[in-house]
Amino acid sequence: MIVALIIACEVGFWVLLALGLALRYVVGMRRTSVAVLLCEPLLEVVLLVVTAIDLKNGAQPDWKHGLAAVYIGFSVVMGHDLVTRVDAWVAYRFAGGPRPARAPRGGAARTAYEWRVAGRFTGAALLAIALLQAAIWYVGGDGATDSLRAWQSRMLVVIGINLIIALSYTLFPKKAEEAKGSPSVLDRLLKPPADRTGQDTPGRHTGEDRTLTRR
Repeated sequence: MIVALIIACEVGFWVLLALGLALRYVVGMRRTSVAVLLCEPLLEVVLLVVTAIDLKNGAQPDWKHGLAAVYIGFSVVMGHDLVTRVDAWVAYRFAGGPRPARAPRGGAARTAYEWRVAGRFTGAALLAIALLQAAIWYVGGDGATDSLRAWQSRMLVVIGINLIIALSYTLFPKKAEEAKGSPSVLDRLLKPPADRTGQDTPGRHTGEDRTLTRR
């Protein structure tokens, strides 16, 4: 049941995100779209409550409960950034918003970017570790908590990998001029029609228009 609920939460996240963006950019219901997006954290709350109830009813902790804790940790920390990026791309493609900034290709800016990414992954992993520890305490010393502790070890590996990547950009920075390349597939797919033809379309919005994340 826990795995099915995790899948349902992930599907629900994308459904709410698509609905919220459609309400804003297609229907023009800005306040309603914000209300819909604010419902997304409830998915993590439901998963947390159901997992706690399952453990309280005597279920032995296993990989599914650990996966639930990890999913909640990463959803809480990464969710807002994901919504922000998707919203910015939708506004750029369909509402004449400014093109979202891409990751810096090199130099000090890329190093700072990699440390921000490492910080987000570290925060998500630490939250997952805290939730796993809470589950271990909740079950008590008599329960089998090896699977939960195994997930904690995996989260430490995630932290280590991200810190190593960020550190590599600090010790061996790539020069910005050496990192230039052609536009990505995402750029080509999401570029507004007016930008493809080099002409402005009537009624095209400017970079001053507000998106869900720039209210």
